[in-house]
Amino acid sequence: MDLLKTIIFIGTNKSGSSREAIRAAERLGYFTVLFTNNEKQIKQRKEYVDVHEMLFVDTTDLPAMQREIRSLISKGNEIMTITSFVDSNVGRALRLCEEFCPNGTSSYAVDIMENKAGTRSLLDGLPFSPKYITVPSNALLTSTTVDALPKFPLIVKSASSTGSKDVLRATDLEQLNRHILKLNEKNPDESIIIEEFIEGEQYLVEAIVHDKQIQIAGVVEQEITYGKRFIITGYGVLGFVPRQLNDSIMKVLESIVEKFDIRNGALHVEMRLTDHGWKLIEINPRISGGAMNNMLKAAFGFDLVEETLKLYLGKKPTLTPKHQNYVYTQYVIVDKKGILEKVTGKNRARKSPGVVEVYVKPKKGTQLMPPLSMGHRYAYVIAQGETLETAKGLAKKGAQEIQFHLKE
Repeated sequence: MDLLKTIIFIGTNKSGSSREAIRAAERLGYFTVLFTNNEKQIKQRKEYVDVHEMLFVDTTDLPAMQREIRSLISKGNEIMTITSFVDSNVGRALRLCEEFCPNGTSSYAVDIMENKAGTRSLLDGLPFSPKYITVPSNALLTSTTVDALPKFPLIVKSASSTGSKDVLRATDLEQLNRHILKLNEKNPDESIIIEEFIEGEQYLVEAIVHDKQIQIAGVVEQEITYGKRFIITGYGVLGFVPRQLNDSIMKVLESIVEKFDIRNGALHVEMRLTDHGWKLIEINPRISGGAMNNMLKAAFGFDLVEETLKLYLGKKPTLTPKHQNYVYTQYVIVDKKGILEKVTGKNRARKSPGVVEVYVKPKKGTQLMPPLSMGHRYAYVIAQGETLETAKGLAKKGAQEIQFHLKE
């Protein structure tokens, strides 16, 4: 009997990079299995045609997942790789992969990356590492404690925050202590990082490491909307990266790969370009979520999640551009809370010049709110142009067509 060559995914979102990875696995001819603890996905099973088998299992429970994997093996599934493109599951997926189908990717680096305090500690003293202090979860600070840091404003974050949910800005000591209390209530056992606020243009860099060799998949300028949280609402993919910029990014990536001892893996870093060179905001051991895969496809023609899967299957990924376009993605957020009655302008946005993709997430009846995390971005428009400014203008024009009609 032929064994069923299987890829197991730990969790997925309904759309974005994590879902596109499952579609890529199906395209590559593998049997796809999804472990999910999301009851809604079980109820909406018919909407996941690219998932060949969906299993309801606690994705935080390693022994429960080990039992399911052994059960699949006993039924004739040959487990080729176990992976996750959802930030909270990347480390667990890698630990399971090390046990059932080792691929030369170490969970050690991922475990540190998933903890921002661990990352800061490992990279402490490097020129791109910002000044910071880590404080225990129940600390209240005095002016003496923060003297080790530069002047206000300061950034306060939970050690395991993701998607901008627990990243706050403090302009004075009183606000700093309020933020600490708030984060303590949410995660009583988490340590808290306080670091300098860094001025400068923010960039995101997508990369793959194969056999310690770094390939940059894309350099992306980010536009940040400052509300109650730092929400990234615009992404500009540089179709052509100036050599000096590329070389300076590569130096930072080489230091990270060396410090974390990464042989194989996918990662993205967020950095700010300051008067004193690069300063690292954060590192994540996976491709960015949302529209990132489609942005890079529009810019360069390759499919990053597909190449990442090849890496995890023990093959060599290739990020050779088929073309080079400047691409801009504009996200749409709302400025007030309400129940969605209808969305208008989707077709006008699609027909707008330069637009290559329009995506609207919420359905009628969903409650929308001003953003407190990246999950509160409700639509996006991807456009391409001959320059970044052109692509940006076209994406923003297309996004203006999309209107969310809310009732309070």
